Amino acid sequence: MDKLEKLLHERFGIVFADKAILETAFTHTSYANEHRALNISHNERLEFLGDAALQLTISGYLYRKYPEMPEGDMSKLRSMIVREESLAGFSRQCGFDQHIKLGRGEEKTGGRNRPAILGDLFEAFLGALLLDKGVAAVEAFLNQVMIPQVEVGNYDRVKDYKTTLQELLQVNGDITINYQVVNEVGPAHDKTFEVIVFADGKKLSQGKGKSKKLAEQDAAKNALEYLQ
Repeated sequence: MDKLEKLLHERFGIVFADKAILETAFTHTSYANEHRALNISHNERLEFLGDAALQLTISGYLYRKYPEMPEGDMSKLRSMIVREESLAGFSRQCGFDQHIKLGRGEEKTGGRNRPAILGDLFEAFLGALLLDKGVAAVEAFLNQVMIPQVEVGNYDRVKDYKTTLQELLQVNGDITINYQVVNEVGPAHDKTFEVIVFADGKKLSQGKGKSKKLAEQDAAKNALEYLQ
């Protein structure tokens, strides 16, 4: 943990008063389960807290930054900013992936690179920071790490193809849209998902992605290209 504390101090000016809560934030369930005799805490509860802090901070930022933006558009933009792949990227950017404690099995199967684990880690860190330093510290950290990416428009360019497809198909009435995973290829730590999108039971298109959500977006994108 010494290296992690040094990283946080040198890069972000953060010094935790409660070292134990910082260690908990970086402890995955797989590590805690392999060391049950030590009664080690894992980061799932902190993840819950950090998610709430993240949603609140980003929502407040978008509300102030875009006074004319409708609620629906703010919701879409927020979902792009806080989605799993984005949070995993921020974990890597901050160097957090090098310090999480994983069980041996999770480590061997590539858990240190798994977006779900890294995204949860980022939220758990925010939860620990909230408890140790308060809301202002969380906002300052996010202003340093996340907000600059929003400011340069990185998320404005991300298309929500699923919503666009839904709006197109339902312009004349309700249509049932379903996404079905039809295949998973590759090892557990590096899977590619294949998804088919159906409209009222009729196959429209197929897509691929490194997560189910990305595969669904790709399928929707391909369906839009087919329909238009």
